[in-house]
Amino acid sequence: MIWLPLLPTLVLTAGALGLLLAEAFRRPGSAAGVAWGALGVTTLGLGATGALAGQGPIEGIQRMVLWDHVAFWLSLTILVGTWIAVLLSWRYLADQGIERGEYYVFLLLAAAGMLLMTVAADLLIVFLALEWLSFPLYVLAGFARPRLESEEAALKYFLLGAFASAFLVFGIALILAGTGLTNLNDLAAWLRHPDPATQPLVWMGGALLLVALGFKVAAVPFHLWTPDVYEGAPTPVTAFMAAATKTAAVAALIRVFLIGMGPAMDLWAGPIAVIAAATMLVGNGAALMQSNFKRMMAYSSIAHAGYLLMGLLGDPSLALPGVMFYLLAYATATLGAFAVAVGMASPAQEDQSFGAYAGVAQQAPGMGAAMVVFMLSLIGVPPTAGFFAKLALFAAAWQAGWIALVLIGVITTVISAYFYLRVVVAMWMGRPEPARLPLPYPGVRASVVLSGAGTLLLGILWLMLRGFSL
Repeated sequence: MIWLPLLPTLVLTAGALGLLLAEAFRRPGSAAGVAWGALGVTTLGLGATGALAGQGPIEGIQRMVLWDHVAFWLSLTILVGTWIAVLLSWRYLADQGIERGEYYVFLLLAAAGMLLMTVAADLLIVFLALEWLSFPLYVLAGFARPRLESEEAALKYFLLGAFASAFLVFGIALILAGTGLTNLNDLAAWLRHPDPATQPLVWMGGALLLVALGFKVAAVPFHLWTPDVYEGAPTPVTAFMAAATKTAAVAALIRVFLIGMGPAMDLWAGPIAVIAAATMLVGNGAALMQSNFKRMMAYSSIAHAGYLLMGLLGDPSLALPGVMFYLLAYATATLGAFAVAVGMASPAQEDQSFGAYAGVAQQAPGMGAAMVVFMLSLIGVPPTAGFFAKLALFAAAWQAGWIALVLIGVITTVISAYFYLRVVVAMWMGRPEPARLPLPYPGVRASVVLSGAGTLLLGILWLMLRGFSL
């Protein structure tokens, strides 16, 4: 019973180690068998998550991990992102000349670390999960070696990630020195009756934790790594990071600040609101100036981090369901958009400039129509899931009194329509180049279809169940 909250994490970890062993004895050639294995392991992880649906709260390992409805929904989002990332990687790696079986092992290990983050109920588990998910991502960001931009992405991500880890460790040390506690529920109880003599240590520790987790969620001013890493990493890895890594980072924010620091949320609400406003403004403003699709999506990811931070400021009974639904809606739209980008990548080169999208919809109407759906969802246009997700976050923040922040969210949402629709205009109204678009592979087509269906159906489902408490 004590290991039950870790069931999805253990499934992915065991599967990754099994694939690593199989890779050691694999003959040189196609890594399709490893890819099939990664899909199977991720499917088993989804099954394990489904088996725990509706159960909880379940504590384990000396109350250091906790399975609850938050863990279920965030784990589901991470596993869906991992499953689609495997599909996108299958032929992409071969076409780009970087097909190596260990890629899928790193992908599964990173996902396992993210799943651990969703059940973290202790600051030590938060640190362990952060390191667990980070190191495979450092390798995946530089997996397209010897491409200079990929190696540069890995180096930047590693160096800045090391700084973030140092902030996290120092923050945990200060909180431990001030309270003698690392369990988040015990920390919340301590904060209800704090010791004035050691309280400043806890506030300084919390500030350092906010810096470290702000880096992982790509919030301003801790966002500078994001554009270069998104552009340099292989496109399926970028999609995986945008969908799954952000979910794990938000999971850490939920656990630390809504649970552990919850009784003192009035103190943290102001700084988080300032960061949320700056993140929305900088992310959307910088995206306006981009001419590269992956860099535009990087700044889009930054902007959406601002919306998520705004959602955390509302009443948890309203905000938490909205945040979890927003993550799922954002993941499906982002994965779908990157699936279209992978479908356009030719074996010779991967041109992600907006000019490369010119007239694509005339050659592949299905891809063009799907991109319209994904971009509209990222803007927040009904009836897509993105509209209902943003509406839920804005409503929670508005009811909590953050009216100015909601107005900033609305204004930046209108601004975002410009750069998202640039892609749509290029695809449908640009002049196509003859015989330029490669034929999308089955994995890409399946990813586009699944993401498109999720983007549309999740919105309808939310509308039907809007009174249902997650």
